[in-house]
Amino acid sequence: MKILVCISSVPDTTSKINFKDNDTLFDDQGVQFVINPNDEFGLTRAIWFKEKVGATIDVLHVGTALADATLRKALAIGADKAIRIDTEPIDGFVVADQIVAYASTNTYDLIIAGRESIDYNGSMVPGLIAAKLNYAFVNNCVHLNIDGTTASATREMDGGMEVLTTELPLLIGGQKGLVEETDLRIPNMRGIMQARQKTLEVVAPIESTPKTSVISFEKPAPKATVKLVPADDIDQLIDLLQNEAKVL
Repeated sequence: MKILVCISSVPDTTSKINFKDNDTLFDDQGVQFVINPNDEFGLTRAIWFKEKVGATIDVLHVGTALADATLRKALAIGADKAIRIDTEPIDGFVVADQIVAYASTNTYDLIIAGRESIDYNGSMVPGLIAAKLNYAFVNNCVHLNIDGTTASATREMDGGMEVLTTELPLLIGGQKGLVEETDLRIPNMRGIMQARQKTLEVVAPIESTPKTSVISFEKPAPKATVKLVPADDIDQLIDLLQNEAKVL
């Protein structure tokens, strides 16, 4: 079985986020980048298939050399090959077009993507890829088993879970539950050394026209100060709730 895992390189949640050029561009100076958590769940599940049934794993990223360290980490975790399509990921349509172009000439039985990236939360790339490749698609996937050419997948939905079966090829949008955080792999020294010998292929992009553009970025407003009301001053509490918070 041949698996492709789509990887986003996203800012670590502890990084301080800033913008530049009149808040129209993300400022990556001093920012630590990591594998998108939803993608890392998918990569870990792919490694499980590698260990159980001898699957081979390619990881693919659409972006600049800034993400090479993230791809090297994916190789150290257990992926066999990394591919970076060398273009700015301007929007989800461009990213999907690049991945589709590569996957169309490199047949995969299973494509695993995160349901969304934690920086833009667009939730559009997996569905676009599946539609363009005509793959069966399961989003919000929290469990996946494959027996021969038949896949059984469980997806999270409003009010519960839905279990689906389909034939390969399949694309899933994975999330926590596909594996748990305790299952995630930390690269060891052997994996890091082996990653240096594995292929990181840089591929030229195809022509693709973005369909969206960023007007500006805006940080969330700072949290308001907390007003403390004496426990025995019910009148003041009611006044604040009615006239200031306007929740009564």
